[in-house]
Amino acid sequence: MSTHRISHADVVTLRGRLTERDLALTTQVAELRLLSGRQLENLYFPQEQYTTAEAAARHCRRVLSRLVRDRVLVRLERRVGGVRAGSASFVYSLGPVGERLLDEQRARPRRYEPSAAFVDHQLAVSQIVVDLTLAARRGRLEILAVQGEPACWRALPATARSVLRPDLYLAIGAADLEYRWFVEVDRGTHHRPALLRKAQLYESYYRSGLEQSTGGVFPRVAWITPEPTRAARLREAFDSGDFSAGLMLVATADKTIDVLSGGES
Repeated sequence: MSTHRISHADVVTLRGRLTERDLALTTQVAELRLLSGRQLENLYFPQEQYTTAEAAARHCRRVLSRLVRDRVLVRLERRVGGVRAGSASFVYSLGPVGERLLDEQRARPRRYEPSAAFVDHQLAVSQIVVDLTLAARRGRLEILAVQGEPACWRALPATARSVLRPDLYLAIGAADLEYRWFVEVDRGTHHRPALLRKAQLYESYYRSGLEQSTGGVFPRVAWITPEPTRAARLREAFDSGDFSAGLMLVATADKTIDVLSGGES
């Protein structure tokens, strides 16, 4: 596709050429903002559907290259795992044509290369969705709802300027129960005062009753940390603060799926 400005007719033509998988993949990238080639391969090119793992990876590369060529997706300059990690290390975001495909009325955001910290954090958020999806395919749980940013943001009633910005909102079905979560992915880059300020926003929103009035219950807040020492410090901070009992839950990344599906508290 030309690099010139795309017309409405071009969008319609391209939409007719895209497969259901192309559109689902594009929508997922739009919802989660960033996904790596490896994450997209795991989600949309499962090895069991191919003769070999290399065949799955090769098909994934061809599809992603085509979507980048057509500007449905954008491949970032920054890679994860280094050049030796191959094409799976590429990171993808929604491209200008992808934005038109999904919503022709949406304002076009200014394009920039995100920082390493942002990429690391956002891919960690996306990995939670990938892991949940794979667990759902194995029959371990059911994904009832997923909202990425900004769909999962909540306005606090006290002031129009205060907005609660979770990384994810999730509703998970497991063992005949439903678990609702606001998810905060902590990569160890924020200091304790900043985390406590964010936690206090959750507490204020909980006490407002606004979420309960629309959703029936208030989701617990799962703080996902990189390692046990960090998790212990965060639990201590919450335990020493004025937070409602049971509202905050801290877990390490390796326990994420267990926690979100109710297997560990």
